[in-house]
Amino acid sequence: MAACLCQLSIAREQTKSSFKSEENTKRKFLLVLLAGLGIFPALPSCGKTKKQNPYDERRLLEQNRRIQRENGVPDEFPNFVREGFTVRVVTSGDYVKRDSGLIVLDIEVGKGDCPKAGQQVTFHYIGYNESGRRIDSTYLQGSPAKVQLGTKALIPGFEEGIQDMKPGGKRRLIVPPELGPPVGPSTFFSSKQFEVF
Repeated sequence: MAACLCQLSIAREQTKSSFKSEENTKRKFLLVLLAGLGIFPALPSCGKTKKQNPYDERRLLEQNRRIQRENGVPDEFPNFVREGFTVRVVTSGDYVKRDSGLIVLDIEVGKGDCPKAGQQVTFHYIGYNESGRRIDSTYLQGSPAKVQLGTKALIPGFEEGIQDMKPGGKRRLIVPPELGPPVGPSTFFSSKQFEVF
């Protein structure tokens, strides 16, 4: 919360005509001051991300879980806590965060060799946004995806996540915005989001 301390100094004259002028000046200043007080409390939240207290974090996590339940997300789905323009990913201890920012959970480890660049891979996926809403699914399309690795046919995080999988494996990927699909610049009304596959 911001406070504004202003000091008003007006020379007083004893004539009635200048008294009215002084009152008008005071009124104008007061209106400007009140308008300013309405704006100043909002400004500190624009520049910095304030640290949330544990109560707010618990409330946000519970709200996120409720929305995810309504969207029917799978077990072990991550939670996302927005703190200003940053997002903190809350996962179980089984997830592994890579240096690139990609977060991976192996549900089933396959057998055999990992695919190499240039090889064609076939796979099914279901894509979700941060709130657990399904954004894409090869199951709904009726056929698996077929892609040649190393041709930039996939978003970078998705390709990184499947290039070291073995045939028959099942994995959850949390793709940060930096490794996600290209989008325009974030604005006040839109933001880049994590995607979960």
